[in-house]
Amino acid sequence: MSRQRTMDAILASEYVSIGELVRITGCRYSTLKFYTEENMLPFEQAEQNLTRRYRREETVKRIHWIKKLKEDGLSIPQIKTVLQTAPKEKSDPD
Repeated sequence: MSRQRTMDAILASEYVSIGELVRITGCRYSTLKFYTEENMLPFEQAEQNLTRRYRREETVKRIHWIKKLKEDGLSIPQIKTVLQTAPKEKSDPD
């Protein structure tokens, strides 16, 4: 049985799991899984059976950006277009 990392440990880590992203952002697991499957959240995975790892800082910014775009009334296809056409370093609406 695995133990959850403390929030301090999570916030100090470069990489986090999807479950840890749930704790950091307050988003539902199913929402983050959907964003991942729709290629809206980039991740790294060493081998097929290993846990997906997300770059904490970059991914949290992207999740906040997606939330903002949704609040602005954009649909998922429109959000995907914005994410795909934004410069690589662009992670938030500022």
